[in-house]
Amino acid sequence: MNEKEFLNFLDSNGFDYQLLEHPAVFTCEEAEAHHPDVPAVHTKNLFLCDKKARRFFLAVTACEKVVDLKELAGQLGVAHLGFASEENLMSFLGVTRGSVTMMGLVHDTGHFVELWVDAEIWNGENYLSHPLVNTATLILSRSELERFFLLTGHTLHLYYEK
Repeated sequence: MNEKEFLNFLDSNGFDYQLLEHPAVFTCEEAEAHHPDVPAVHTKNLFLCDKKARRFFLAVTACEKVVDLKELAGQLGVAHLGFASEENLMSFLGVTRGSVTMMGLVHDTGHFVELWVDAEIWNGENYLSHPLVNTATLILSRSELERFFLLTGHTLHLYYEK
């Protein structure tokens, strides 16, 4: 599914969102220059796996936060967490580095990826997320994200940073 097909998917399922197009961004810092002045969580998405690449995780937090992978591994019940390969990223989420997004879960029809969101940011009203490409940003409400996770069959797990 490409960006246009994904937006058609959102439209055909009645999602309420705003789309902002911008130049390609590869980091949270670059994206910050193109974000609107709306109260929304600027998300950072990490595609991770255990040491043997048997379990895959999408960890979501705010751009301004740093994720302690060792601490997160303990909460996820694995001994070691690392970044998953580019091949697994494309295979499971259908995106490339720089475009990692919660919206990629639409490609994970086998439900191999576990969704973990930083509990501290889950109280936000709106969230910024790429629509499978890093040349645009979606603004979605928390309720729309919850509906998206339900529609894609992904359970939302919360993790807690110390």
